[in-house]
Amino acid sequence: MKSLTIKLSDLLSARVSRLARARNVTRSEVVRDALEAYSENQKGSLGEAAASLRGSLKGLPKDLSSNSRHLKGYGT
Repeated sequence: MKSLTIKLSDLLSARVSRLARARNVTRSEVVRDALEAYSENQKGSLGEAAASLRGSLKGLPKDLSSNSRHLKGYGT
């Protein structure tokens, strides 16, 4: 097995550690599983990849693209 060194933000590092403790596995195992899941999802659309994020932010407009005020400076 090859090694890879990565840098994580403090928040992401804490999340990986928390998941590892909860699953009783190493941090490396958590990262490997996440990368594997990510690579499997790449075959679908962006909407499919972001499906788990839908509705996760509260208090925002449902669709920013329907309000031209949010699109100022984009396109023609």
